Amino acid sequence: MRKLFVFGITFLLLFSCGNTQGTEQSISPDELEFDVQKLPKKSVLNSGAKAILETWAEFNDLDIAFDGLYAVENNEELILLIDEFIEKQNALAVSNYPEIFDIPQVKSRQKVFKTYVLKVKATLEYRKDPLEPTIEMVNAFNNLRNQFNVMVNYNFDSKMILDE
Repeated sequence: MRKLFVFGITFLLLFSCGNTQGTEQSISPDELEFDVQKLPKKSVLNSGAKAILETWAEFNDLDIAFDGLYAVENNEELILLIDEFIEKQNALAVSNYPEIFDIPQVKSRQKVFKTYVLKVKATLEYRKDPLEPTIEMVNAFNNLRNQFNVMVNYNFDSKMILDE
C-alpha cells in the first residue's frame, strides 16, 4: 500500500509541474516604448472650476506634472514621472482645499487617483507592460477633474431641506 501511495504522489508531482508557463511575461526595459497615443485625453475643466483651481497651487502643480505624461517616450521617463506624481499627490492631500472642493467626493476621487498611480509604479517595478494601469490612472485623474466641474455646476442648497 505504501509503494502505491508513494508512486501516486510521485506521479502527481511530475505531471502537475509540467505546465508552469505564466500568462504575464515581464518586459525588458529595452523592449518597452511607451505609446502615449493610446492614452485617453485629459478632460476639460469648465471656466468656473478653472477659476477656482487657479488659486490652488498644489493642484496646479499636479496638473502641470500630469501634462508631462503625454510627452513620455520610454520606461525610465515614466518611472520618474510616477515618482513626481506621488510627491505632488501627497502635497495635494495635506494642502488646504478650496471651500467648494473640501468634500468627501473630491477627496475620495483623489485617493482613487493615488491608488492607480501606485498601481502603475508597481507595474513598472515588476517590469510589466504599464499601458493598461496608466490608462486607468488617466481615467481616475479625469474623474477627479470632472468632479470639479460637477461641484461648480451643483446648485442644490442642502439648507433648504434641513430647514423643513
